[in-house]
Amino acid sequence: MSILHQPKALALLQDAEVSADDVRGCQSRLTSFLERYLPWFHRREQREHAHLVIEGKLSGLERKTSEPIANQAGVPRKPIQVFVGNGGWDDEAVMAELRRHVATELGDPNGVLILDPCGFPKKGNESCGVQRQWCGRLGKVDNCQVGVFMAYATAEDGAPLDRQLYLPKERAGNRQHRKKCHVPKEVKYQEKWRIGLELMDRCEVPYGWVTADDEFGRVTAFRTALRERSKRYVLDVPSNTLIREAGTRDRFVRADVWADRQPSSRWQKLKVRAGEKGAIVVRAVCVQVQAKDEDGCVGPRETLLVVRSVGGESRRDFALSNANDTALETLVEVRSRRHRIEELFEAGKGEIGLGHYEVRNWVGWHHHMTLSLLALWFLVLEKRRLKKKLRR
Repeated sequence: MSILHQPKALALLQDAEVSADDVRGCQSRLTSFLERYLPWFHRREQREHAHLVIEGKLSGLERKTSEPIANQAGVPRKPIQVFVGNGGWDDEAVMAELRRHVATELGDPNGVLILDPCGFPKKGNESCGVQRQWCGRLGKVDNCQVGVFMAYATAEDGAPLDRQLYLPKERAGNRQHRKKCHVPKEVKYQEKWRIGLELMDRCEVPYGWVTADDEFGRVTAFRTALRERSKRYVLDVPSNTLIREAGTRDRFVRADVWADRQPSSRWQKLKVRAGEKGAIVVRAVCVQVQAKDEDGCVGPRETLLVVRSVGGESRRDFALSNANDTALETLVEVRSRRHRIEELFEAGKGEIGLGHYEVRNWVGWHHHMTLSLLALWFLVLEKRRLKKKLRR
């Protein structure tokens, strides 16, 4: 007999079933959801277009650009394309309202802010900020646009918070490119970590921690800026980061070399979160260290965290934290919440059409991302509503 035919399995499957009644009210809930945001679209046609586009992003369309969305709704495509690509509405005001909404629904003093760059492969050289650069999605240098995104994670849920297009130095200094892509005069070249700081500074959602990948964590100035803001962080760093144990005059060694020297008795086994195949188990160790910065100067006391996977593909990750008196279990748990932004990207690209856009200018990119993140936030709320039933 198959395990799925056993009485306990049948009962669990019956409990986990999502009926038509569970989702039938989705349309009315979307209308109620948008009542909070539509006042930021000041003209009636803008409000109608916003509703139509977000509804299209939540639909089953294979490609969720303006033309298929308009065709599905039976309306002319041109007004929708103009609304998304260059409409006169304030996307920053809409995003600020989204953050206030997230604070109301998920706000937690121990919440975690997650910063992460995301690449969008593009052909040609006409799109704003496009050039050959590192694209995490492809895992190589290629022609793409890169956005810096910020998300929020609690113990149970994650939500999108903000976004900004990264303008490489070559593009930022190219007058012809700026003019063609309608880049605002006040937008100057900024490293991604500086963009991340700006996103944090305008965030109104309560949080207790900041996490990011090693593109941010390796930057000494970024970690310094977080300490100056009195923000606790757990930031990934490269395995070749030079460290020495705090309070010693030992020679500096690579973080991975230090980890190799640690006896098995020093590693603690921990369950970090539930995965698709059960609880994810890791072994971790931490120690207070001083790290060398890019110029070879010795930094302040920080905690080096090393996490290695148990079972399956062997992997080790390294992070630095300024929370020097924090338990190992807490540091591991905070760092593990970074998976929330990966889940959001997966849902955004797979279900919302986050990467489905044909706009080329600065305004169009931010309009598209704002509408997409709004649709993604509605999807998060819908999943929260169903979570109690789906969990079983």
